[in-house]
Amino acid sequence: MVRKSKGFNWGAAGLSTALFTGPMMHDILTRAKPDRRAKYMCMEGADALPNGNYGTSIRLSTAMDPAMGVMLAYMMNGEPLRQDHGWPLRAVIPGHIGGRSVKWITRIILTENPSDNWYHIYDNRVLPTMCSPEMATEDDSWWRDERYVIQHLNVNSAIAYPQHDEEVVMSTTPTYTIKGYAYGGGGRQVSRIEVSLDSGKTWRLSNIKYDEDKYRATSQYLYGGQLDLSWRETYFCWCFWSLEVQTHELESADSIVVRAMDEALNIQPREMYWSVLGMMNNPWFRITISKENGVLKFKHPTLPATQPGGWMEQVKKAGGDLTDGNWGEAPNGAVKRVEVAPEPEINMKKPGLKVNITLEEFKEHNSRETDPWFVVEGEVYDGTPFLEGHPGGAQSIISTAATDCTDEFLAIHSESAKAMMPDYHIGTLDPAALRELQSSQGESNKPLPVIHEWEKVKLTKKKVLSLDTALFTFSFADTSKVLGIGVGQHIMLKVNTRSNDPSSGVIRAITPLSDPSLKGSMELLIKIYRPAPGFAGGQLTVPLDKLPIGAEVDYRLSSHCKFEYLGRGRVTIDGKERNISSFNMICGGSGITPMFQVLRAVLQDAEDTTTCTLLDGNRTEDDIMCRSELASFVSCDTKNKLKVVHTLTQASESWCGYRGRISKDLISRHVARSKNSMVLICGPASLETSVKKMLLEQHWDEEDIFFF
Repeated sequence: MVRKSKGFNWGAAGLSTALFTGPMMHDILTRAKPDRRAKYMCMEGADALPNGNYGTSIRLSTAMDPAMGVMLAYMMNGEPLRQDHGWPLRAVIPGHIGGRSVKWITRIILTENPSDNWYHIYDNRVLPTMCSPEMATEDDSWWRDERYVIQHLNVNSAIAYPQHDEEVVMSTTPTYTIKGYAYGGGGRQVSRIEVSLDSGKTWRLSNIKYDEDKYRATSQYLYGGQLDLSWRETYFCWCFWSLEVQTHELESADSIVVRAMDEALNIQPREMYWSVLGMMNNPWFRITISKENGVLKFKHPTLPATQPGGWMEQVKKAGGDLTDGNWGEAPNGAVKRVEVAPEPEINMKKPGLKVNITLEEFKEHNSRETDPWFVVEGEVYDGTPFLEGHPGGAQSIISTAATDCTDEFLAIHSESAKAMMPDYHIGTLDPAALRELQSSQGESNKPLPVIHEWEKVKLTKKKVLSLDTALFTFSFADTSKVLGIGVGQHIMLKVNTRSNDPSSGVIRAITPLSDPSLKGSMELLIKIYRPAPGFAGGQLTVPLDKLPIGAEVDYRLSSHCKFEYLGRGRVTIDGKERNISSFNMICGGSGITPMFQVLRAVLQDAEDTTTCTLLDGNRTEDDIMCRSELASFVSCDTKNKLKVVHTLTQASESWCGYRGRISKDLISRHVARSKNSMVLICGPASLETSVKKMLLEQHWDEEDIFFF
C-alpha cells in the first residue's frame, strides 16, 4: 500500500490561471540596487499562523530576470485582489510552486542565505523517498537541506473528460473526444502530450492548444496594465489538449492514461514518487473504464480534498497494491490482493506507570487555566504542559477539564499527536470511578437520553454572508423537534471526511446562532478557514463548506457545557447558580455566537433588566459577524439595556468606529466593574489570553470571568 503523507489532499483540481496586474519585481529591485552579497529574495506575509507569519524565499537571480515574470500584484483578472487572494498586495512568481507567491505581503528582504522562516523550512519540499515521517521528525537536517526545496513546478497532466462517473452510451456515440490540461514549470513549454488506451504499450499524440500564445500578438493595454507577453518566450500557463477516438476503441480498453513532456524532455513517470509531504506527485494520470449493457462508465483515480470515490480507493478497499507496477490490478482487470500488515496500535500510556487516581482527586483538577486533567479511554492526562503549544489553542484543552473526552480526542487527533500522549499520562481512573464520571456528565445536561448519542441532521440551506462566512441551516427529520440546549450552550458537530469511514469524522464544538427553541432546524454561523500556503485549512470548516444541499452530518449535545443563561439575570456555571446584573461581553470573529444567544434572550424578555455591553474585535467591516442583527437589537432597545462597540485592526478610511485591537484602554472605557457583573469572553486563544491579563490588572476577580 502507499503510506499516507503528511500533506493535504489537492487531487487534480487545485489549479487555474489568472491575469495579474502590478509592477515587475525586476524594476523594483533594480531601483533598490541590491548588494553583491545578496543571493535570495525573502518575503513575509501578514497572515499570523501557528508558527509565526508565513515567509519564504526564491533565488534573487530569478526575481531579477525579466523573462521569469516575477511581480507584485494588486489586481487579478481586472479586479482588486480579493482578501483570500492576498489583498492588498501579493507576490506572483510564475512557473513556481504556489507557496512561493506570498499573499498579504508586508516585507521583502534581500539576503545572503535562504529564508529561515518556519514555513520555508518545513513546507513545500520533496524529501528523498527513503526518508520516513519518523526520520524527518528525529533528524531536522532533512528539512534544512536546500536541495530538497521546491521552486519550479514539474511537468504534469490530467484528464478532465471523460469526467468521474461519466457514462457514454455506445450506440449513440460513435466517437468521443478525450480532453484535459497540462502544465510545465520554470517557463518551459509542454512540447507533447501522449494518450494510451493499452496501459502504456502504445501511445498517440494529442492536439495541444496554448491559449497563452493569444496574448503575445500585441502589447495592448489590459486590466490596468500593459501586457508584456509580446517579447516573452516562456510558458507559464496551463495548456489544453484533446484527442478524438472511436467509441469501440474505448469499449475494448480497460483504462485511459496520459503523460506529458516539456521542452527540456522531462517526462511524467509511470509510478508516483513517495515523499513525506506527498507534494509534486506527477505520475501518469489514469482513469478506468467499465462496461455494462452497452454503457461505458469512467472513474478518476481520486476526488479533490477528502471526498470519497475513485478507482484508487476501490483498489485499496480490495487489498490491492498500488505500487506493483500495474496499479494494483491483475492482467484480467481483477484486483490483486496483497497481505498488508496491520497498522501498529499507538500506545498512549507511559510505560511502567501504575498509578490509580480516584474520582475525587480527578475532580480537584478542573481548573480552567492552571491544571486541567482529562480522561481518554480510562487513562488520566495532565494538559497543563501543553496549554501554550497546543495547535488548537489552550481553550480546546481547558474545555475538557475534569471530563471524559475520549470520543472527541480520538476523532480529532492524528497518530503523531497520539504518540505524544505518554508524556502527559499520569495514571488510570479505576472502572467504577470512570462509570460514575460518565454518568455524572450525562446527568448535568439536558435531555439525558441523547447526551452521548450522535444524531443525523440534513443541510437544507446555505447562505453565503461574506468571502469566508456562511449561515448553514440543518433540519431535523422530525419537524417538531427542538435542539434542547440552554442559552449560551454549544453542540458537538461531526463531519465525516470519507462517507464510507465513520472514524474519519472531524468533531468541533459549535454554538448555534438560532434560538434553542426553534422547531425543526438549527442555524450555524460558520467562519470558513480556507487553505493557504503552509495551512491546510480548517479541519471542519473546509469539508463543511463543500457539503452539497441534502448532505447529512452528525451532531450531539455536549457534556462539556459549563454555562447556561436561565433568564432575568440567572446563570449556572459549573452547575452553580448565581445572579448577574450586567454582562460585559468581549469577543472576536465567530466568538460572537454565544454572546448573541445571551443578548437575544435578554432583549426578548421585557422583564429582564440585565444590562449588556458587547466589545467586538475584527479585522475589517466585512468580518463583523451578525452586524445587521446587532444593529437591529440596538435600534429596538427602548430600555437602554445594550451597548455595542466595534473595533477593527484593518479599518477602511470611511470607518468611524474604534481602530486597533481590543486594548486595556478600550476595556477600561467600556467594561465597567460593578456588583454582580460578569465578563464573558469568546474568541481566538491570543485574544482570550490578552484580555484575561488586562482584566486581572484592572482587579477583576477570576470567578467573574468566564471563557466559552
